[in-house]
Amino acid sequence: MAEHDLSEPKMASAQTAPVVIGGRRLTIEEVVAIAQGRATVALTGDAAWRERIERGAEFLRKHLAAGATVYGVNTGYGDACVVGVPPELVEALPLQLTRYHGCGMGRYLEHAETLAVIVARLNSLAFGYSGVRGVLLERLADLVNLRILPRIPAEGSVGASGDLTPLSYVAAALVGEREVAYDGQLQQAADVWAQLGRAPLVLAPKEGLALMNGTAVMTGLACLAFARAEQLTRLAARLTALCTVALDGRAAHFDALIFEAKPHAGQAEAAAWIRADLAGRHDAPEQRLQDRYSIRCAPHVIGVACDALSWVRRDVENELNSANDNPLIDPDGERVLHGGNFYGGHIAFAMDSLKTAVANLADLMDRQLALIVDDKFNNGLPRNLSGATPERAPISHGFKAVQISASAFTAEALKLTMPASVFSRSTEAHNQDKVSMGTIAARDCLRVLELTEQVAAAHTLAAVQAARLRLAMNPQTTLTAPLAAFVDEVSTVSAFVGNDRPLEAELRALTARIASGTLLGTHGEGH
Repeated sequence: MAEHDLSEPKMASAQTAPVVIGGRRLTIEEVVAIAQGRATVALTGDAAWRERIERGAEFLRKHLAAGATVYGVNTGYGDACVVGVPPELVEALPLQLTRYHGCGMGRYLEHAETLAVIVARLNSLAFGYSGVRGVLLERLADLVNLRILPRIPAEGSVGASGDLTPLSYVAAALVGEREVAYDGQLQQAADVWAQLGRAPLVLAPKEGLALMNGTAVMTGLACLAFARAEQLTRLAARLTALCTVALDGRAAHFDALIFEAKPHAGQAEAAAWIRADLAGRHDAPEQRLQDRYSIRCAPHVIGVACDALSWVRRDVENELNSANDNPLIDPDGERVLHGGNFYGGHIAFAMDSLKTAVANLADLMDRQLALIVDDKFNNGLPRNLSGATPERAPISHGFKAVQISASAFTAEALKLTMPASVFSRSTEAHNQDKVSMGTIAARDCLRVLELTEQVAAAHTLAAVQAARLRLAMNPQTTLTAPLAAFVDEVSTVSAFVGNDRPLEAELRALTARIASGTLLGTHGEGH
C-alpha cells in the first residue's frame, strides 16, 4: 500500500448530492464515491427515523434505570461479562473500552479506506438497533464531511467481536483523543474539535461498544476491494482484445454461440466485452487455427471473477446494511438481544474467494504479457517489443525487464491466496474462541489487488506497444474505436518506447489510474 498521505483529502463538489444515510440500503458504489471524495453524506430528514433512533437510546436508559443487566453497559467486556459494574462507574465504562483497545499496529489506513470504514459504521448504527443517540450519528457524519480522519492502524482485529481495536480509533477521535488527519496535517483530535468550536463527544453507556463492536473495517475495505476487482475484470477483457490484435489472433474464439453452449453468465459477459472491442475483425485462413489458452480461454478466466462478484456484492452489501454489534436494542419490542452479529464470516469468505479470482486475473495477464514479448510466440513482433531502430536493436531490450517484474508481482499475488478465514484463533480467555479473520482477509485481498493492478499496468504498457508495432507492420490491421481510444489514453501516460528508458514512473502513474477506476472511467460504478 502507499504511504499514509497527510495531504488534505479531496472534497466532493458542492453540486454533488450527498448520499443519504438512514432508512435505506447503501450500495457499494455509494461507499466508494464517498471514499474517493466524490460525495458527502447526510442523515435522512425523515422524522420517523430520527424518532426511532432516539427511542432506542431512551429505552436503554430506562431499562438500566429499572435495574436490568446489559452486557457491556453495566458489565465488563468479553470474558469479563460476569463482572458487574457499579452504577457510579457505568458512565466511565465506554471511555475505558476505547482506551485499552488503543494498541493497533501495522500501516495506517489510507484516507479512502478510513472514509469507507466510517461510512460503514455510520450506516450500521443508523438502522436503529444499537441504542445510540442521534448526536453520535451526526458526529460520525462530521468526520466524513469535514474530513476529520482518525489515524487507524490496519492490524489488530481478529474479526469477531467486531473490529474492536481499529474501530477504537474512530471512537477515540469522537471523544477527542489520539491523532487525526485534518487540514493536511496530523493533529490531536481534541485540538481539531477546539478549532471547530465544538466539545468532544461524551459517550453514553453503550456508545463505545456500539462504535467498536462491529464489522465496519472489514466491510469498508471490502467495498473498496469489490470496486477495484470489478475494474480489473473489465481491463483484463480489454487487454485480451488488444492482445488478440497484436498477436494477429482469432476473433472467432469469442463467438457468442460458444458461450451460449456453456452458459456461465460472467463468462458470456467477458466474451461480449472482448467481442465488442473486436467488432468487425475478420479471421484469415492463414492464421493459427487456435490461439493459446491465455487468449482463447480468457473469458473463462475473467468470467469466474465476474460471477464471483455477483455473490460478493450480495454478501458485502448485506453486511454493509446490517446491525452488526452486540447487544442489539429493539426499540419497538423494547428488548435487549444478546447475540453474535459482530462475526465477520461472510466478509471473510467473500474476500478470501475474491482474492483468488483476482490472482487468477494477474496470472492471465502475466501469461498474455509473456506471449507478446517473446518472438517465438508473438507472430513476428520484435523481440521484447523493442521499438528501437535497426541500428540500435542489438543493444535494446524493450519490455524484457517489465515482463520479469510482472512475473514477480504475479508470483507474490498468487502466494497471498492462502485463505485467512481458516486461521481462526481462540483468544480473550477462550471467550472469542471462534473468530472470522475477516479484516485480515480484506487486507490480503487489497494487497492482491495492488499487485494485480501492477501486473495490469505492466501488461497495458506492453499491449499498447505491441498493438502499435503490429499496426506499423501491417497496414491492413485496424483498431476498433474503443481500442483506439484506449491506446490513445494510455499514450498520454506513456509514449511509444523507442529507445530503452526507465518505465517506473509511468508504471506507477498507470497503476494509480487503474486502482482509482479512471483508466476505463468506471469510478467503481459498475461495468
